[in-house]
Amino acid sequence: DSIKADLSSYLQVFKNRRIAIVLLMGFVSGLPRALPVSTLQAWMAVEGVDLRTIGIFAIVALPYTLKFLWSPIMDRFIPPFFGRRRGWILITQLLLIASIISIAFSEPAISPLTVGVLAFILSFFSAPQDIVIDAYRTDILHAEERGAGAAVAVMGYRIALLISASLSLIVADQIGWRNTYL
Repeated sequence: DSIKADLSSYLQVFKNRRIAIVLLMGFVSGLPRALPVSTLQAWMAVEGVDLRTIGIFAIVALPYTLKFLWSPIMDRFIPPFFGRRRGWILITQLLLIASIISIAFSEPAISPLTVGVLAFILSFFSAPQDIVIDAYRTDILHAEERGAGAAVAVMGYRIALLISASLSLIVADQIGWRNTYL
């Protein structure tokens, strides 16, 4: 009976609104992750861009490696709206939308350097979004919810990665790369 009660109380954690928000935020955090790297490399390959040029595009993921550098900055400065976490989430979201739209209207075969810069900018804004969403998760969850919250956030992140890395290839075949990014 105590095991059943413990399991029941554990499962209750997954029924609250905060966990649902964490799942959504995990998804939002993971969605732009593949767009500047694997998805864009597939688009470039379809457009006939040289493989050496496509290989160089791996460097656009560098901001994810270096995101610890601007984490203290995001903690130190508070946007003038929505507070520290939600304000930064809004800012990064708007910058990500602009970056993705810019890539959608780029021409990989004509100007791979421009596309590379735009992809780097997308990664540059996506990495701090990860930071602030992780911090937001810590802020909104109670101590007993944090383990489940981390698991749910990773699940949302992985689902978004699958969509942006795999489903986007299927969609692009149907509606084209520009519309897929849009």
